[in-house]
Amino acid sequence: MLSIFKSIPTHMDYKGQKLAEQIFQGIILISAVIGFVYGLIVEQFGWTVYIVLGGFAVSCLLTLPPWPMYRKNPLPWQPVLPETSTEPNQKPQENIQKKKKHK
Repeated sequence: MLSIFKSIPTHMDYKGQKLAEQIFQGIILISAVIGFVYGLIVEQFGWTVYIVLGGFAVSCLLTLPPWPMYRKNPLPWQPVLPETSTEPNQKPQENIQKKKKHK
């Protein structure tokens, strides 16, 4: 059962995050304008709230799951470098400091 959940991708790349943010803000803005205008016409503030909440729900549905359109530009990671130090618990900064002290 858990293997099903582990197979679902849960990441977005940076360009996908930017796109999701723009879509989210656009839908919220458009629904707020439509809700305000419609609420003004029918003179019911409740309709404005319902339309904005509907826009919020639609924008959450479109932007919160990591849809494939948000994963088109993965980051190219550097390959793993083999460890060259004789002491495996040393950090790279400690190696540099020890080399400077020996000079």
